[in-house]
Amino acid sequence: MKRTMYFVSTLAFALAAGGAQAQTKFAKQGVTDSEIVIGTHQDMSGPIKAYGVNGVNGMKLAVEEINSSGGINGRKLRLVVEDVAYDPKRAVLATQKMVELDKIFALVGSLGSPTTLAAMPVALDAGVLHLFPITSAEFSYQVDPKQPQDRLKFATTMPYPEAMKRTMKEIVGRTKAQKICICLQDDEFGKQVQAGFDQYMAEAKMKPVSVTTYKRGATDFSSQVARMKSDGCEMVALATVVRETVGVMTEAKKSAWNPIFITSAAANVTDVITLGKENVEGLYATGYFPTPYADTATGKVKDWVQRHQKMFGSDPNAQTIYGYNAIMNFAIAARSAGKDLTGESMLASLESGKGGHVDIFTGAETKFSKDSHLFKVPLQLHQIKNGRWVVINDNMP
Repeated sequence: MKRTMYFVSTLAFALAAGGAQAQTKFAKQGVTDSEIVIGTHQDMSGPIKAYGVNGVNGMKLAVEEINSSGGINGRKLRLVVEDVAYDPKRAVLATQKMVELDKIFALVGSLGSPTTLAAMPVALDAGVLHLFPITSAEFSYQVDPKQPQDRLKFATTMPYPEAMKRTMKEIVGRTKAQKICICLQDDEFGKQVQAGFDQYMAEAKMKPVSVTTYKRGATDFSSQVARMKSDGCEMVALATVVRETVGVMTEAKKSAWNPIFITSAAANVTDVITLGKENVEGLYATGYFPTPYADTATGKVKDWVQRHQKMFGSDPNAQTIYGYNAIMNFAIAARSAGKDLTGESMLASLESGKGGHVDIFTGAETKFSKDSHLFKVPLQLHQIKNGRWVVINDNMP
C-alpha cells in the first residue's frame, strides 16, 4: 500500500509484532491558532441519504454548540462535508480531497460500511485520525499489530456480527421461530450482518432455510420474496438499509406473506416508517438510541430536540444522534489533549482510558484505551408499533 510521504511527523509505539518497534505516522495539519478542521463523507443524495442528511444535521448542531461555548481550548471547529452518495469510489476521491486540499486533522463520523472500507486507508496512510464512523463494521476499529496506522481508528457502536447475533437470540427466544432465512445486500455491509446471523445459527445448531442476496441499489425484490415464501420462511433477517427494507416488506405484503422481519440498526430509521407505512408494521430492529420524538422527549433530550427544531426546522431522529455524538466525542478527546493539539496528543488522549462524552440519550460514557479502540453503546431492541419505533428492550444482554 502506497504511503503519502510528505506527512512527516512520527511517533513510536511498541506493538505486538515479534517484539519489534513499529512507527505510527501522523499528519501535521488541520490545526491553527484559531481553528481545528475536520471532515466527513456522507450520503446526502443517494440511497441512504436518510442517514446522511440527519447525521450531518447532528454534526452541525454539535459544532454550533461547541463553537458558541468558546470552542476547543480556544479554537473553533470547522466541519467539511462531502457528499459521496454511498458510492465507494466517490468516498475515496472525497477523502483524498479532504486530506490533501482541505488539510483535515481528522475524519469524523463518516457514513457506510462499503464507503468506509474503501476510503479509510486514504486517511490512515496520510496519518489522519479516522474516528467514530457511522457503521458497525468490525474493520472500523480493529487494530492489526503489523499495521501501525491502524492505531488511528476508533469506533463507538457494537459490531454488526455481535449485534445481529444478540438480536437473533432475543427474537427467536420471543417468537420460537424455526424456519429462519436471511436476505442480504451483496457487499461488505451485508457480509457483516450475515456473519452475526451465521454465528447465531451455528450456536443454536440450526441451518437457514433460505439465503437470498441483492445488489446495492436494487429496487425489485420480487424474486427474493418469492423464493423465501416458497421455502416457508417463518422469520427473515434483513441485511438491508432503508429503501431495501421497505421494498422487501412491501413485496411480502403484496404476496400475502407475513413472516417475522428483523433487521440491523442500519434500517432503524424513521424514513423506513415514512416510506413503508403499514407495510413495515411489526418490524424488529437492533437499536442503540431511542428515537427522540418531540412529543415524548424529556429533560436534556427535550432541550436538544428543541435546539434542533430551531436550527433546522425539523425533528431529529436516531441518525441525528450518531452525528451529534461523533462530534461531541471528538471535542472531549481534543479538549483533553490540551492546547498543543497534535495527532500524537489526540491519540494519547483517546487511549488514556479516561471517561469522555456522556451520552444524554442513554447515559453511557464513551471510553477507550490502548487495548480497546471500540466503545460499545448499550444494545437495544426496537419494534415498529403504530407508526413509531418503540423500545422493546433497552439493554439486551
